[in-house]
Amino acid sequence: MTFYDIIKRTVLFCLIVSGLSLFAQIPDTLKAKQEEEVKYPQLQIKGLFQARYLVGMTKDVDVNGLHHTDDSGTDNNFMIKYMRVQMRAQISKRTEVVVLANLADFKNDPKSRVLENAYLKYTFNPKLAITVGQFRPWFGIEETYPIDIIKSLDWSNQYTEFGKLGWTSFQIGMSATGQLELGEIPFQYAVSVVNGNGKNQVNDNDNGKQYSTRLVFGLSKKYNLNLGLNGGAGEVFSKKVYALGVDLSSLIHFDSKWSLDMQLEAKQATNHPLYFAVAPELRPNTPDEYLIRGAYFLPNVRYEINHKNLSAFELSCRYEYLDTNFRLNSNPRQTITPMFGLEFLKNYGARIQLGVQFDRYKHQVENTTQYNNNLFIVQVQSRF
Repeated sequence: MTFYDIIKRTVLFCLIVSGLSLFAQIPDTLKAKQEEEVKYPQLQIKGLFQARYLVGMTKDVDVNGLHHTDDSGTDNNFMIKYMRVQMRAQISKRTEVVVLANLADFKNDPKSRVLENAYLKYTFNPKLAITVGQFRPWFGIEETYPIDIIKSLDWSNQYTEFGKLGWTSFQIGMSATGQLELGEIPFQYAVSVVNGNGKNQVNDNDNGKQYSTRLVFGLSKKYNLNLGLNGGAGEVFSKKVYALGVDLSSLIHFDSKWSLDMQLEAKQATNHPLYFAVAPELRPNTPDEYLIRGAYFLPNVRYEINHKNLSAFELSCRYEYLDTNFRLNSNPRQTITPMFGLEFLKNYGARIQLGVQFDRYKHQVENTTQYNNNLFIVQVQSRF
């Protein structure tokens, strides 16, 4: 039996056993105390507006990081990044349906865009919830929070690349999540099976599926220190693929005003899109040599001002390392993104951020995005 088969059967076994065992723990509704009658469905509508002004500060490199030897390209740009609308319908005590659309995608080809979340979630109890549809499977720290409360400019380069591989970002499939306790240690888990070929797809592009799991251990309540372990295996066009990851996060409150939020994450996986981009007669039998590896560290200092016109300010600086093909054609990318943010309404209701993104490659390649560049960013957002 192969490693892939073991992972696949283990994930399915965990789903079945968890479901059966937790079904048994659901109290008989006839014996439960009569609760106050609640009318369903309960609807909740939220939104996010986020816009940017970008200025490229490197000669012959445009705002998208593409190098031009012919002096073309745009080195400054206003853009709308997100115009999201989310509707959440609580249709019963245990059942909710969530829809999230990014209307800003209409400025591009919306064929595989616009619709982001579209799922049904049934919560048996805190120990087990089942999600079915299009959602973000847990496979790291960044999947656990939305873009509007991110501590840096955007998702990490690593998150973006692993989304292309089918492990992160919006995928179609099924997931089981829950919270437990291992003795005195809080414990969270997520087990997912997805098509692995992105969002808004009518059909899976092959018969393979990608199976993943995430385990999070609460190591210290005082420092909000959590350890996350991620693993996955799957099959893409009859080829075995895998992904591994580990992460640490911590939130330290020095006093009522000052706090420090830190994230450290590292991942490695099969880069199967790169493997299949090679001509069939030239590629090896397995994609084992086509591997991606990345890591990032993100500290964020926050000071609560609590003034009527200014809630808080934040200062962060993320360092990233990413190599999309480190065994065969290594050209690592290092990115440093210092950011300063002002929060005008609590919970990031209104925020403005200023920062610079510095990209450095080991080898620069003309007329590609693998070229050193510096980008200045002003970003504004509002949640409603």
